[in-house]
Amino acid sequence: MAPADLNKKLDRSFYITSAQKAARMLLGKIFVRIKEGSILSGMITEVEAYDGSVDEAAHTFIGKTKRNEVMFGEGGVLYVYFTYGMHFCCNVVTGKEGEGCAVLLRGIEPLEGIDKMAVNRYGRKTISEKEKINLTNGPAKITQAFAIDRSDNGKDLTGGEIFILDAETVPLKKISVTKRIGIKKSVDLPWRFYINGNSYVSKK
Repeated sequence: MAPADLNKKLDRSFYITSAQKAARMLLGKIFVRIKEGSILSGMITEVEAYDGSVDEAAHTFIGKTKRNEVMFGEGGVLYVYFTYGMHFCCNVVTGKEGEGCAVLLRGIEPLEGIDKMAVNRYGRKTISEKEKINLTNGPAKITQAFAIDRSDNGKDLTGGEIFILDAETVPLKKISVTKRIGIKKSVDLPWRFYINGNSYVSKK
């Protein structure tokens, strides 16, 4: 793939929609982090939608807390949380202020800055093809590779540090829809979406 076109940044209006719709539309878009002068980027391949109004698995189902307050904001910011006492996960907040919706990024196909992602994940630049696929095919792997942590919680996705670029829409026929992974509540909601045939997906 060609280097990301930084002039194609998604504006706020893209995010002011339901988590389910945003999840499907985010597939194929380019996630970008600019850190210490380097560009880290990748194509979004797998996502999950969360909607606190009806979804017991969403952090916002219980109402606003200090942990989840970012998810209650207007769409177009990053919601980062710590889980299992060891991993960060990052989400794209969607919808209007107060709705409590977001899309978890579960898989990304790395495009630019792969050497730096490799150092972030494995502590070295030279990696095997298998290690490359494992760079970003899971939510905790994404935050490691892109060096995302609690300090990035609330980052504006229309800003200049972490943002998402527009790209060709993935046709519906190329998108698989399944139940979400690793949750114990609202398990039957078909709110996981991924690009068929892409290697950078956490679970087929």
